[in-house]
Amino acid sequence: MDTPLTRLVGVRHPIVQTGMGWVAGPRLVSAVANAGALGVLASATMSPQRLRSAVREVAARTDAPFGVNLRADAGDAAERVRIIVEEGVRVASFALAPRRELIDRLKDAGVVVIPSVGARRHAEKVAGWGADAVVVQGSEGGGHTGQVATTVLLPQVVDAVDIPVVAAGGFHDGRGLAAALAYGAAGIAMGTRFLLTSDSTVPDAVKARYLAAAVTDVTVTTAVDGLPHRMLRSELVDSLERSGRAAALLRAVRHAAAFRRLAGLSWPRMVRDGLAMRHGKDLGWSQVLLAATTPMLLKASMVDGRTDTGVMASGQVAGVIEDLPSCADLVDRIMAEATGTLDRLASGRTVG
Repeated sequence: MDTPLTRLVGVRHPIVQTGMGWVAGPRLVSAVANAGALGVLASATMSPQRLRSAVREVAARTDAPFGVNLRADAGDAAERVRIIVEEGVRVASFALAPRRELIDRLKDAGVVVIPSVGARRHAEKVAGWGADAVVVQGSEGGGHTGQVATTVLLPQVVDAVDIPVVAAGGFHDGRGLAAALAYGAAGIAMGTRFLLTSDSTVPDAVKARYLAAAVTDVTVTTAVDGLPHRMLRSELVDSLERSGRAAALLRAVRHAAAFRRLAGLSWPRMVRDGLAMRHGKDLGWSQVLLAATTPMLLKASMVDGRTDTGVMASGQVAGVIEDLPSCADLVDRIMAEATGTLDRLASGRTVG
């Protein structure tokens, strides 16, 4: 299927696997790339040295294009951009709008820049700064999210910018891809659907929690880091929402200490990162520390399998996903369903 996205990044299918921390590692990214979609390596939970090693591991597993996702507000973003350029990575994606100088540096090196945004004005800003495409996530998406549904946000952004728009939030099948294309998108991005594949390294017990979830089990809470965060309701979420300020601060310090040792960061650096993630919000110190150490809460579930002490970021689609296909089978299935849907619509036959 030929779209502006496939032409821009050189993949066969207009499908993107999002850069999920602790989930989008070399095995998943290379499996997605080999399936003909765009795999994106999550770098926020990696040291720069580990990022370089992971990029080389993906390159050894596939000849297809792939990307790296960066935190635009990270203190070492410039160093990570340098690694991407030096290692010849095709795509750089950003969880937030990157600084203009980062976009310029990447584009000068021939790297395709695709930020993720949750509002029309942000899409307009990065398009004006030279971004090559933009991922637009509606409120159905997992992780940090906004308040506007994909079906409302997507057409607004498509009408506002003249670069390819990739739709995210609520997509898991070929009907969704066909719908996104009808809105004017150049493709779709999926996180939870790729997390729930046999190629994902997430522990089986955690995958079982996702598969057992109903749509109503996927909640939005600000208790984790003070920002709206979509995830599966769990023991930890319930505890955080009930905790008083002192208990929340104690828990935050404990997680911060563990993350500092793992990432090799200083306390001042961690506080700076936490403050940067506030995005203008008035957060208490426990929330600032939790914002800086949310990766540890994700690691507890996504790597260690501790659903009782970790958070499980999730899109609402977890409530309708029932299987764990390989990435190759999933992509083939989505493309076949999308093509069949579009063919039926073109012929004037009803879908179903």
